[in-house]
Amino acid sequence: MADFAGGTNRTGRAASHLEKPRVIRGPDGAKDMTVNRGVIWLARSGYAARGAVYSIVALFAVLAALGAGQTVDTKGAIQRLLAQPFGAALLWLVVIGLMAHVAWRLTQAIGDTDRHGSDAKGLLIRAGLLGSATVNLLLALFTLSLVSGLDSVGASGGGGSSDSLQRLLGLQHSNLLIWIVALVPLGVGVAHLVKAWRAHFERYFQCDAQTMRMVRPVSRTGLAARGCAFLIIAGLLFMGGGRYEPTDPPGLKEALEALQSLPAGGWLLLAIGAGLFAFALYSFAEALWRRIDLSEVVD
Repeated sequence: MADFAGGTNRTGRAASHLEKPRVIRGPDGAKDMTVNRGVIWLARSGYAARGAVYSIVALFAVLAALGAGQTVDTKGAIQRLLAQPFGAALLWLVVIGLMAHVAWRLTQAIGDTDRHGSDAKGLLIRAGLLGSATVNLLLALFTLSLVSGLDSVGASGGGGSSDSLQRLLGLQHSNLLIWIVALVPLGVGVAHLVKAWRAHFERYFQCDAQTMRMVRPVSRTGLAARGCAFLIIAGLLFMGGGRYEPTDPPGLKEALEALQSLPAGGWLLLAIGAGLFAFALYSFAEALWRRIDLSEVVD
């Protein structure tokens, strides 16, 4: 594993130099360096946007655990943000950040910036990055619809097309397909727990050892909490059967509500809410210190 104060990665390249823009000789060298810096800042703004969204989700989870509110998912967090002073301006910043995160996820998956490789494990991880790009794109479009005033149009037209698709494919209340869909949050949840346990995220951070000592436990807690939330979603799908539709599965809000309904659910929800806040802090830490390596893409 790389030394966080400037060790080496799997290819032997010094970690402390991986994020520096490449100096390209020739008349276009300065322009290429500027582009690299721009992409790096866009990637960082994407992590910050994710952190902002999960901060709101965590806040309402904690409030719900204390009996002072209701849980929300990422879409609910966006809606709550719109209701705040200067909400529209804040949402435009979120849209920009989320779209930047989409672009960075696509760059990670297609350009293999983290050098996952082309074996089965590497391709699976890169497929997960594509999935993350898709989820963030949908959230960005949802946010854009709110800030542009088109949310009511999308809401009125979405249900009919969804029902038509279900009737066409004969998939409405299909237990088999629901169980197949459940494999996605199950895999994501397990991956988060493994990532938290093994702390492989450390290799992608570029900070000194003292900073990493603070980032490590917070990141592990956040990843574990988000992983548990995905496992609850998978459990709802596996046990829910025909209560759910393949085109409208339960999400984070339903997972938090299910957790709250359990014995000692308030304490469990409080713990997960605190964990999701830790995930938000992990996202902010990535915005500050994650290694953004564009050399593979440029080459």
